[in-house]
Amino acid sequence: MHIILLSKTGTAARLLSFGRRWALAAGVLLGALLSAGLFHAGYLYGHQAAQPELASVSARTRAVEAQRAEQLATARRENDHHLNALALRLGELQAHVIRLDALGERLATMAELNPEEFDFSNPPARGGPTHETSASHAATAEVDIEGALDELLDRLGDREHKLTLLEEFMLNRSLATRVEPSGRPVREGWLSSGYGRRTDPFTGKGDMHEGVDFAGRPGSDIIAIAAGIVTWSGTRNGFGHTVEIDHGNGYMTRYAHNKKNLVAAGDMVEKGQTIALMGSSGRATGTHVHLEVLRYGKPVNPMRFVRAGR
Repeated sequence: MHIILLSKTGTAARLLSFGRRWALAAGVLLGALLSAGLFHAGYLYGHQAAQPELASVSARTRAVEAQRAEQLATARRENDHHLNALALRLGELQAHVIRLDALGERLATMAELNPEEFDFSNPPARGGPTHETSASHAATAEVDIEGALDELLDRLGDREHKLTLLEEFMLNRSLATRVEPSGRPVREGWLSSGYGRRTDPFTGKGDMHEGVDFAGRPGSDIIAIAAGIVTWSGTRNGFGHTVEIDHGNGYMTRYAHNKKNLVAAGDMVEKGQTIALMGSSGRATGTHVHLEVLRYGKPVNPMRFVRAGR
């Protein structure tokens, strides 16, 4: 390789000679310098062209982040509002449960039940694993309210079961009280003849009196001594105008020698309801009502039931 050097005036000249290896190295160096210059120029041009676009992307990113932050703050405020409302409602429900517990305790005391079986003062037994909760205030509040709601639901379920059993018990007791004969068959009057062996007032011979007699004024009220269904209202031989009532559980009562019956067969009657007027129909020596109590068709002493109503 040969390189000719000229002076500024162009008069003097100098010839430089290089070998093949030096020529190759010089070419590579010159190409590298040219490539670096072109790359730098391209970078400067591209950087200057991309500046507006990068600024626009950065602005949009900041706007999105600000919008997300605002939405998050709004969601947190709404969540806090809902939590406060839920906590208030939870407090009201807990107050209702407390009053429900007080009512249950009074009813259990009135029914004379075992306080251990109908305990309304303690929460129902619970169990289960412990769960980790979030450290944030909102998450902790949610967990606390969720736990309180679970406890309240368990408590309500326990109280509902106990009150249902208590209601059934008291209804059954009330029904048994209504249908089991007790008390006197008259509002005014006096006992004129008891149950058992006696002298028949018509024949003078010994006889079995299977009921009790209550004397009183003609036309005075005769009342049912238990609730039930009228199975007979009419005239029976020797008894005159008679009313018979089926009370269930094997009990039946008979009211005889009436002046007038006020109920008909198939009627539902309540305890203490007037069912007839006192008279002396049938085989009777005076105004009175003959009361019989039958248990599974067999007469029993009515005085036990009369005394039970005192």
